[in-house]
Amino acid sequence: MVKIIEDIIEFFKSIPPFEFLDNEVINSIAVKTAMEFYPKNTHILLQDSLPSEFLYIIKKGGVKVYRRVNNEEVIIDYRSEGDSFGFVSLISGDKSRANVIAIDDTICYLISKETVLTLMNIYPEIRDFYLKSFMNIYLDKRYMEESVKKTLTGSVDKILFTTTVEEIGSKNVISIPEHTSIKEAATIMCENGISSLIVLNSEGIPAGIITDKDLRRKVVAAAMDVNEPVKNIMSFPIIKIDAKDYCFEAIVRMLKYNIHHLLVIKNGQIDGVITNHDIMMLQGFSPVTIVRDIEIQQSIDGLINASKQMTNIVGNLLHQGAKASNITRIITEINDRIVRKIIQFAEREFGLPPVPYCWIALGSEGRKEQTFKTDQDNALIYADPASEQEESIKKYFLEFTNYIKDNLLKCGFPPCPGDIMAGNPRWCQPLKMWKKYFSQWVYAPKGESITFSAIFFDFRGIYGDLSLEESLREYLLTIIKDQKIFLGYLANLAVKNRPPLGFFKTFVVEKSGEHKDKLNLKIKGIAPIIDIVRLFSLEKGVRETSTLERIETLKHKHALAKEYGEELIYAFEFLMFLRMKHQYEQVIQGMMPDNFINPETLSNLEKKLLKDTFHLISKLQDILIERYKLMII
Repeated sequence: MVKIIEDIIEFFKSIPPFEFLDNEVINSIAVKTAMEFYPKNTHILLQDSLPSEFLYIIKKGGVKVYRRVNNEEVIIDYRSEGDSFGFVSLISGDKSRANVIAIDDTICYLISKETVLTLMNIYPEIRDFYLKSFMNIYLDKRYMEESVKKTLTGSVDKILFTTTVEEIGSKNVISIPEHTSIKEAATIMCENGISSLIVLNSEGIPAGIITDKDLRRKVVAAAMDVNEPVKNIMSFPIIKIDAKDYCFEAIVRMLKYNIHHLLVIKNGQIDGVITNHDIMMLQGFSPVTIVRDIEIQQSIDGLINASKQMTNIVGNLLHQGAKASNITRIITEINDRIVRKIIQFAEREFGLPPVPYCWIALGSEGRKEQTFKTDQDNALIYADPASEQEESIKKYFLEFTNYIKDNLLKCGFPPCPGDIMAGNPRWCQPLKMWKKYFSQWVYAPKGESITFSAIFFDFRGIYGDLSLEESLREYLLTIIKDQKIFLGYLANLAVKNRPPLGFFKTFVVEKSGEHKDKLNLKIKGIAPIIDIVRLFSLEKGVRETSTLERIETLKHKHALAKEYGEELIYAFEFLMFLRMKHQYEQVIQGMMPDNFINPETLSNLEKKLLKDTFHLISKLQDILIERYKLMII
């Protein structure tokens, strides 16, 4: 028996998170630990059966963790020596979420539930390790796929987030030399029933691609000589994607570059082509198709119909297990297209602008974090005019921006209640005035200056001369450097809304009124993370506007982001997912989406995650209070 305990102690000393504990603690765990042998093909835990009473740590062998949905096996993970399982159902206490089967003769150490809970309450190393691991699994593509299927109705056989590009891409890739005639290329496409050809340069390297769209638009519509070489009509450069990437990434690239074909690369070699049609066949719809519908519209009425499809897109992506950040990427691409199209209609209506301009998005749109359509938050920068032109140019842009505001409203984007829109003369200004605004807010940070800086400093150019946006950003990062007083005011804003947790780790909810027994997920959870990350970004001169992109950049620049960056990412993803799922359920019931959730409607797993997320926010807020204590108002 003594020898067994010694073996357990030595083993625990070699694996996280126990390796971080001192010998006395490890010894106390070891004497309470049991050991079990499971022959190959033994089911250790069963899906939807009794919850685990132990944390299993694999000493030798390995297990497969999987779920069975509609008689189909969905593998979640494979785990081997040093890995653990059973934690999820142990904490939730309701039932086992997955099947766990030994894939080899397997020996496990078993730590009781009571011991695990005691360790998590006493030792932050244990709690933080399993919280991080648990959130990783919770947000994993395949795990999320199943959890969303459980909470929402409907399912699909194949999904964007578990299907790789090589699984559906065409292997029938035909290439032709760049000097091949257009006529010959068209014949090859017809004979092989394909919609694209890869064009090779004189060195045999892919230089471009021609598609059936190129033949229609560049040849037939333009009455081009079909004897000319294909290099005169090919599109380049070719946008590529790795064969192992998921189909969701293919959609994002198609949206970003406004194309319908991607060259699939495997191990450095051409492996195939994936098209928008392939994705439509996979899932029955494609955001790329909706973007194409937007692009071909020539009237506001046409745009209105296209914009109405947004709810269906979000619903499908939720059904398919998308992380919140993936969904907002798609929403951003589609909303940006709608805005750009309306701006183009405005240019058609009022004539080309007298000076260069840039339309900028603010707030959640500026951060690329919109869920369902939110209020219009935008502004307009235009090039500094000559003094004699100032009035006529201002008049042009005010008519121009009000036209855009009215038509965004028709497409489902309500006006900003605070009138922070380009149609407001205050927010439709030349570059020199924007620089004046920014300097006033930074150098005199009082009252509305802090409110405006929190909104406008998340700006992002959507359309027009983007050098104006870049010039303003460069100016902002220059003037804000080492402005401790201003940053102190932002720190004060970031700690203003404390997470709603009571003394006994209970949720603090509204006691009465319309939102009785609910808490505001946006104000109490999402907003503090956004404010904290914005502060860190301005401290370090980060140019990104998206919260997650900011965190990724800050991990290499900011000490706190380096230490807490991964936890912040998981926490933000989780809160955004809860918010989006809640709002979608409201929309399909014909309700106006809001941010108020009743924590009692959440599963035990979600409650645990929400509490830990709130604790993380509180911890960071406490650090900011200490760091900026001389500046806190």
